[in-house]
Amino acid sequence: MSDATEQGHAGADHTAVRTALWRALHVRADAAPHVLEDELGLRLADPGDDWRDRPDMDERATRRVRASIVARARFVEDLVVERAGEGVDQYVVLGAGLDTFAQRRPDVAARLRVFEVDRPGPQAFKRRRLEALGLGVPDWLRLVPVDFEGDWWGRLLDAGLDPGRPAVVASAGVTMYLTPEAIKATFALVAGLAPGSTLVSTFLRPVEDVEPEEQPQLRAAMKGARAAGTPFQTFFRPEQILALARETGFRTARHVSAEELAERYFTGRTDGVRPSRGEELVVAGV
Repeated sequence: MSDATEQGHAGADHTAVRTALWRALHVRADAAPHVLEDELGLRLADPGDDWRDRPDMDERATRRVRASIVARARFVEDLVVERAGEGVDQYVVLGAGLDTFAQRRPDVAARLRVFEVDRPGPQAFKRRRLEALGLGVPDWLRLVPVDFEGDWWGRLLDAGLDPGRPAVVASAGVTMYLTPEAIKATFALVAGLAPGSTLVSTFLRPVEDVEPEEQPQLRAAMKGARAAGTPFQTFFRPEQILALARETGFRTARHVSAEELAERYFTGRTDGVRPSRGEELVVAGV
């Protein structure tokens, strides 16, 4: 990425931008049917016309990682829609980045109170881009700028989250950047919400658990994150994160594997687009 482009993204989180571009690349480079159709994130990121020339947008090398990105997003959205249909009316997105659910699915989101929680700089960038695109921030969408090292939960409560009513809390692409202690504290806070609440979180598996052909990609991502000052700190195996969910007070917990995601969203594809088991999900209920 050029210096000029970087300057134009002052405040944008590089990981959030890359995720948004991979979601768009799924639409542009992969055959239909698409697991998730999201080119709005590309418009928010505003990366320039040459974005597909970036090394991290190599169509072939990133095939499985972008499949994982769209699979996790689609799974979370399906879960939110399901819970909304059951009467849950609060949705919290931790480390929201350039998430576009609120803009793409106003048919569902407008019936909820949606809280997007992120660091002040990246969130200010997103607010500017929403306004520049004429989308704005509706009353039911709360952008909550926080210092994740401080009392971010208090800021979320101040923004209107009602802990006495059920909520869905999503944390996608976040846990690898946190210490085990911070993850445990977050899980415990969510487990203290009203019965009927749900946590859906991704987790990164150790390198040796990943498909051999995908390990170089993960190692490169780890190197890049370290160079950017946001190193990967925590990895889980499924049994470890399930144990953590139970330990922190959740009533139920289940592992959503890459194989389950592939069966759910990628059945019948012959182009090699299917999620890697590098990043999987846990769904825990209060």
